[in-house]
Amino acid sequence: MLIDIARAVGGYLQDVFIGNADWGILIGYIAQAMFAMRFVVQWIASERAGRSVVPTAFWVFSIGGGLMLLGYAIYRRDPVFIIGQAFGVFVYLRNLQFVMRGKGAAAAA
Repeated sequence: MLIDIARAVGGYLQDVFIGNADWGILIGYIAQAMFAMRFVVQWIASERAGRSVVPTAFWVFSIGGGLMLLGYAIYRRDPVFIIGQAFGVFVYLRNLQFVMRGKGAAAAA
């Protein structure tokens, strides 16, 4: 029984992660890794500061990874994923605009 379940799970994982591999999937993996890096950047910055910090690099990785994942979602024709990533990219761009505006105001002062 357990051996049959293990074989079924192994077959499923092989089919999903290896059997469907193509360039689109590779781009999706790279996009997901880039998107995940934003959390690593934020975590390191917060650890160094001893408080919660959201550095500019967080928004840069968010935009880059979000755009790549949006492209992947379009490639996969996934409407839920497309809407989610498109909205997210808009929010990331707006936050980066606030950061840049704040730096410009600080430099002028």
